Amino acid sequence: MTTQPARQRTILRDISSRAWEHPADRGALVALRKLKGFDAVLKAVSGLFNERAVRLVYLGSAVRADERQFATLHRLLGEVAETLDAPDLPQLPELYVVADPVPGAQTLGINEPFIVLTSGLVDLLDTEELRFVIGHELGHAISGHAVYQTLLQRLIQLAGATAFIPIGGLGVRAIVAALHEWSRKSELSADRAGLLATQDPATASRVHMKLASGGRVEDLDPTAFHAQGREYLEAGDLRDSVLKLLLIENQTHPFAVVRAAELRRWVDSGAYTRVLAGDRPSRSEDAAATVSDAARDAARSYSETFAQSQDAVGRLAHDLAGFLGTAKGWFDDTFRSRGA
Repeated sequence: MTTQPARQRTILRDISSRAWEHPADRGALVALRKLKGFDAVLKAVSGLFNERAVRLVYLGSAVRADERQFATLHRLLGEVAETLDAPDLPQLPELYVVADPVPGAQTLGINEPFIVLTSGLVDLLDTEELRFVIGHELGHAISGHAVYQTLLQRLIQLAGATAFIPIGGLGVRAIVAALHEWSRKSELSADRAGLLATQDPATASRVHMKLASGGRVEDLDPTAFHAQGREYLEAGDLRDSVLKLLLIENQTHPFAVVRAAELRRWVDSGAYTRVLAGDRPSRSEDAAATVSDAARDAARSYSETFAQSQDAVGRLAHDLAGFLGTAKGWFDDTFRSRGA
């Protein structure tokens, strides 16, 4: 872990997590937040699986960052919380470093979420890159992704238990597939939170480049790396499109190159700059957020992705949706006129 010079960052006062949540992620979160008591039920279920025991594992086997141990990481956590103006958390999540050469990070727990970084990740990244990762994980905590990830994990267990049932397990597996899709979108949301924490797109790109390459940034070129991401997202025939769907079907995270390309797309759209400039939703407006608006945003996001994509399946889905919309309009007009 190397240190970079300090730089000024905008404090995002009263920012709502909706500012960084991907439309598909936001749609699921708004809907679930509207279900009164849903969080409480999931938290109770999580308690049955002994969440405290998970924390005790890290308390006994990893190193907790504080003013004396991994002091830089402890400082970064406080600075990221200040930048993202995160008062809704009753307290800052604890941060642990676990001995594991494989670079990785995760946010665990519901009632008292905590962040775990592997030693491989700490060794791989410099200070500003770690700021991005900590912002990513704190974004998960602020959005409440852990609550809904718990639902995903429980359903995955249930799907395994019902796998021997020819028909009965299909509904559970379909829900699991949908939750995996949501989980991948939640990672894109957290990447946006990480970018807002560091406020340097080049830093965010380096993190994804290092995760994809193992750290050989001197042998990489950001322009070529992003072009590779666009090629993955847009190129290929129908066979490649089907293969891509199968490759990510049971993945909770998008591929690193894809994440970089998606984050670049968010920056290029102007949304990132608008958030920094103050054009963003506030926490005081969260209660008024409607499921219908979130659903429309999610549908619009998928539609725009399909429309912009050169992917064969994307083109097919977009053209089919357009045909069905036209057919529905013709059907409605025809039978309304006959009824009149």
